[in-house]
Amino acid sequence: MKFHFKIFQESKNKYLIIHCLTILIITASIFIFNLFYFQIDEIAIIFSKSFFGVLFVNLILIILIFRILLYSFLFYKYLNYKFILVKNNNLLPKCSIIIPAFNEGKFVYDTLLSISQSNYPLNKLEVIIIDDGSTDNTYNWIEQAKNTIDKLFDFKIIKFNKNKGKKEALIEGFGLAIGEIFVTIDSDSVIEKDSLRNLVAPFIFDEMCGVVAGNVKVYNIQNTIFPKMLNVSFAFNFGFIRAAQSNMNSVLCSPGALSAYKASVVKLCLESWQNQTFLGVKTKIGEDRALTNLILELGYKSLFQKNAVVYTKVPTSYNTLKNMLIRWERGDIRENLNMLKYVFKNFREYNLFHIRLLTLNQLISNFLAIPLFILMIIICFYYPRLFISSSILSTFIISIGPALYYALNVNTKKSFWIFSYNIFYAFFLFWIIPYSILTLKKGNWLTR
Repeated sequence: MKFHFKIFQESKNKYLIIHCLTILIITASIFIFNLFYFQIDEIAIIFSKSFFGVLFVNLILIILIFRILLYSFLFYKYLNYKFILVKNNNLLPKCSIIIPAFNEGKFVYDTLLSISQSNYPLNKLEVIIIDDGSTDNTYNWIEQAKNTIDKLFDFKIIKFNKNKGKKEALIEGFGLAIGEIFVTIDSDSVIEKDSLRNLVAPFIFDEMCGVVAGNVKVYNIQNTIFPKMLNVSFAFNFGFIRAAQSNMNSVLCSPGALSAYKASVVKLCLESWQNQTFLGVKTKIGEDRALTNLILELGYKSLFQKNAVVYTKVPTSYNTLKNMLIRWERGDIRENLNMLKYVFKNFREYNLFHIRLLTLNQLISNFLAIPLFILMIIICFYYPRLFISSSILSTFIISIGPALYYALNVNTKKSFWIFSYNIFYAFFLFWIIPYSILTLKKGNWLTR
């Protein structure tokens, strides 16, 4: 039985109204901004009358210059990025694939089927799937997949009586795995034929490689506007940002959808990861970022393989989207703070400047989130038209980079979705980071 990725036909005019509305909003903001541009002078005078006002303005200018220089540096690193290939099957290591599953239904069958069709020596594969207390028919689909592909490779099923969380499921899988490389795949994802061999290639040629991130793309791109928007965002964040970070040996987060870990390295930090607490509470979310962080702290490299592609399902509604983003932000903020424990020490012999630069950029975003949020509310109250128009224009300018990347590397027409997404984010999801900071202690999964 062969697995096929779904290909959909869509009308060219189906989402034309959204693109037209985006263009109209940007055009209107330019017109309004020109009308109320003089109010910038009023704001400048107000800030100039206070020491803290002058300090704040200069700080923002310094950060703006820093960000411009940083992204110029990332662009340089991106241009020098190269993925790794391995052609000799004899070089490929024994892999243990760990898949946590919770209420995925039939899709978990598709996940397992895509693994069975991998261009990888099946005698070197071990699959461990953990049903994390599903309340639907997920376990039935796992058994059906086992009956279909069991003879191809070693296949183990673990069933929890109740939901324990993704992290606990992974810990269970790591404990049973016998491979040289641990590969984690989400149960709402499917991989390409060559993804596994491409994913493990860096371990073969670099003994200091501790973790490799896969290239995550959107599977359900035809379902509503959110997957279409996220598709461009994902392409930029993985194809550009992680590629640049990989050239610094410092990918900050290896995604749950598809990642590979050196088994011996995981065992070194497994206890710390399992017992990790933050603000006195045991951590349950951001497990991928936390494990990557611990591996980096040990001095190992964190890399990215652009040619190790995985397609994952993303939110199709506002509620699930904002819950996913809150969970991601809480995990990122927590791990950014944890990085302060080691990143400014001589914890490794290479690329110290690079990882410190990346960490500083992350911390700036976190520390300024609430002050900027308060300032935004004040300016919006006194200068609403200037604020709204300038926010849209700023969003438009920031979106040009990701749009160009997607247009040049993937699809020109679909690159326009990033403008719609970032404008939507600016007005309906702007509160995510401040809220995540204020509720950092909470560890709910939210989308389960």
